[in-house]
Amino acid sequence: MGWGDIYRRRIRVFTMAIVIYVDYKGVQQRDKWTSKSRQAALWEKAHERNAKRVLKLIIEMEGLWVKLGQYMSTRADVLPAAYIRLLKQLQDSLPPRPLEEVYGTIQKELGKSMDELFADFVNEPLATASIAQVHRATLLNGQEVVVKVQHDGIKTVILEDLKNAKSIVDWIAWAEPQYNFNPMIDEWCKEAPKELDFNHEAENTRTVATNLGCRKQYDGIMSANRVDVLIPDVIQSTEKVLVLEYMDGIRLNDLESLEAFGVNKQKIVEEITRAYAHQIYVDGFFNGDPHPGNFLVSKESPHRPILLDFGLTKRLSSTIKQALAKMFLASAEGDHVALLSAFAEMGLKLRLDIPEQAMEVTTVFFRSTTPANEYHKTMKSLAEQRDKNMKVIQEKMNLDKKEMKRFNPVDAFPGDIVIFGRVLNLLRGLSSSMNVRIVYMDIMRPFAESVLSGYISRGPSVNDKWIFDSPVHSEVESKLRQLLIDLGNNDKILGIQVCAYKDEEVIIDTAAGVLGKYDPRPVKPDSLFPVFSVTKGITAGMVHWMVDNGQLNLEDNVANIWPGFGSNGKDVIKVHHVLNHTSGLHNAMGDITQENPLLMLDWDECLNCISQSVPETEPGKEQFYHYLSFGWLCGGIIEHASGKKFQEILEEAIIRPLHIEGELYVGIPPGVESRLAALTVDTDDLSKLSALNNRSDLPSTFQPQQIAQVATTLPVVFNTLNARRAIIPAGNGHVSARALARYYAALADGGKIPPPHSSASKPLLGSHPHIPKLNSSQKAPKKQKCIGRKQTTMPTVSTNRTYEKVSSYDDLEADEGSNINRESSSSDDTSSSIIGSNLRNHVAGKVYRNPRIIDEFLGTGDYENLTLPNGGFGLGFKRFTSKDGSSIAFGHSGMGGSTGFCDVTNKFSIAVTLNKMSFGGVTGKIVQLVCSELNIPVPDDFLRFAVEQRGEDAQLQMGRPMIN
Repeated sequence: MGWGDIYRRRIRVFTMAIVIYVDYKGVQQRDKWTSKSRQAALWEKAHERNAKRVLKLIIEMEGLWVKLGQYMSTRADVLPAAYIRLLKQLQDSLPPRPLEEVYGTIQKELGKSMDELFADFVNEPLATASIAQVHRATLLNGQEVVVKVQHDGIKTVILEDLKNAKSIVDWIAWAEPQYNFNPMIDEWCKEAPKELDFNHEAENTRTVATNLGCRKQYDGIMSANRVDVLIPDVIQSTEKVLVLEYMDGIRLNDLESLEAFGVNKQKIVEEITRAYAHQIYVDGFFNGDPHPGNFLVSKESPHRPILLDFGLTKRLSSTIKQALAKMFLASAEGDHVALLSAFAEMGLKLRLDIPEQAMEVTTVFFRSTTPANEYHKTMKSLAEQRDKNMKVIQEKMNLDKKEMKRFNPVDAFPGDIVIFGRVLNLLRGLSSSMNVRIVYMDIMRPFAESVLSGYISRGPSVNDKWIFDSPVHSEVESKLRQLLIDLGNNDKILGIQVCAYKDEEVIIDTAAGVLGKYDPRPVKPDSLFPVFSVTKGITAGMVHWMVDNGQLNLEDNVANIWPGFGSNGKDVIKVHHVLNHTSGLHNAMGDITQENPLLMLDWDECLNCISQSVPETEPGKEQFYHYLSFGWLCGGIIEHASGKKFQEILEEAIIRPLHIEGELYVGIPPGVESRLAALTVDTDDLSKLSALNNRSDLPSTFQPQQIAQVATTLPVVFNTLNARRAIIPAGNGHVSARALARYYAALADGGKIPPPHSSASKPLLGSHPHIPKLNSSQKAPKKQKCIGRKQTTMPTVSTNRTYEKVSSYDDLEADEGSNINRESSSSDDTSSSIIGSNLRNHVAGKVYRNPRIIDEFLGTGDYENLTLPNGGFGLGFKRFTSKDGSSIAFGHSGMGGSTGFCDVTNKFSIAVTLNKMSFGGVTGKIVQLVCSELNIPVPDDFLRFAVEQRGEDAQLQMGRPMIN
């Protein structure tokens, strides 16, 4: 092809592109002035006119444009009928090349004359396509074959056409910026030239046939991941000639023959789809050109698809293959977090945070196919959904119509998924043209699940990297890791983190397993786990910080802090009633959230419901676990007393002082999705729990049967991005074990901040940028002046202190070497109310300044009158007791087994985070091992899970699941 031919070809293509573009723009304008009854006819004539232009140009140009026409001819689901009808002939009936050219290529490539190669050669081609044409022949040994012969000079044509196509795409992106197809054309430019080497195609054919386990004889044995297709054997190949086994079959577009042979079209297209799902998800190596001309159906019963033409193939890396499977399953499950994580893994970047729209687009991508006769309905639905999504983007970005037209929400589009998308669209068009309906979610799911389970099920016994590679801090950590391996081999752990402090030093920091059922990435020290009611211990710490900071008094009436709260008999509820689970609001929100769980995601509505609730018992008289209401009660108190948003106080009180930025959230912000663990349920534990009797110490709406029901739905709800981003102070903390253990290490030492976390843990704790999520309410409430608050001094430090580990106020100052202008106090200053609420400066290196903060947490000593005697809860924390009663311990566990607690006597803290929700067995064994090795009393809450129980003992163990 000379330069003159190249320029004439280029001018012809660009001229036609402009003519068609201007034609449709004109029709758009005429449509505005045409009556509705005539609009359809107006567009049908335009489609017919331009489809003929396209067909004429393609036949004239040949080369790459035939490929484009073949692709368009399969999109009966989204293209007008005129294009499908006219372009369908491109699938296999282009004008044949001269026989002299064909003979010459064969003899040159194979080095022999035609008589030396074939006993018979049929001159009329079976088909002529864009790159080659195929002839039937018989070898000298009598074997029937087909001979694929490349067109002479086609390589130059294809490469030139790619340049022209690239230029047209650039022009479209300039004229209509919302239609930027550059990532697609770039990938095509990279992959298409590979089709020009038939040695490459021969190897691809052998590889796919091996991967799919193709069988010549039908054995009737099928499994979920086994496919039943045929692929011809490769006989011989060179760069321009390919000789294949001949298979007699019916073309997919020969509907009369398919009917005559009794072929089940639905079954055939389903099997083709399964074959591609296997290639993509299981093998990571697939044919990128599934147009109807590349399939036959065997004439013998049972009729099986015959797959042809493996010139355009795509090999996926293990990472991309997993990401595609994860994207598919995230779409099926409605899991926004997993979807955004999959995007990140495959390199797909969006310019703005639009998880809902991303999910909708992905769901459309994997939608069930529709027959061709539903074209108008499909196009209308897609257009409406696109307009809706673009409107959301326009509002979010505050763009006018002109700006929106030029805005592309995709920042980076990975080339690896371009061919994948093309295959899915071609398969969709194939099913539409054959008038069958394919449900991708059903057919492809087993294959997507198998690729991920293949990695996830590789437990410790076969995966030497199951435990994340990090240094061992102590002998007890070595023993712990062996226990985790044993539990992992018994399928009791999916992903887990364990971190422990002893005497201000990190002695354990271990991560193991994977992030989720459909997420085979390893758990790392900085992974974020949803920990449910463990969050209550953090929320309680914030309330105590405000008391310590003089913004709140434990004896304040909540109604004096929170306007509107005092209705329905709640005017006598005090802050300490809330912390001690004795406010009488234990069932508040229970019925509402069962009817509509999504209500939990609306902060303002939940606060409103709490303020309108009615106590069931007299405040301070009975202790029932406030499983849901605790968080919003505390949250409302925090916001109204401080005049700040909940998360501002969280950062100020806990995150920044402890240097745990980026690893503790209540309601995650955008940008941390890639570090999130996904929840699943230990079904064995769940089945045991649902059969148990009620417990008198739990609210009526939170009995074992309800807990089992909730545990079933929690993973579904809390794996969604909307739930993870919601602020639920009773149960939506997302933390790493090392951040949680550091928090409790500080509490164990009276609020003293431990030395920096172990530098051996990578990445370093606190090294992530902490992204605030300050949307608990549209506007932070105004700080309320508390009516009737007593101004009191610090409580006097007694000489016969209950807890030897807690220093006096003066000792604290001396230890810290700080110069503080402290208030003078003596035994004569003691007020009738010993709960200090004065504004006071904080000691450097401490979260709390009150020397009796441990008493305050536990509701003991001077704070004993604020708690119910012998209750399981102190002031916001669960009191952990042991058989010998020799230690003081407190903390909070959560639904599913995550926990955090500290032993004040032994200056010990531990945190366990996990994503396979059980009811204490795994956590109990871990705590029992660690405490026993350190000669620390094992709290009864965990000891009962440490050994295998049988009979009534097992009932007792399961009857008190570790949920609080």
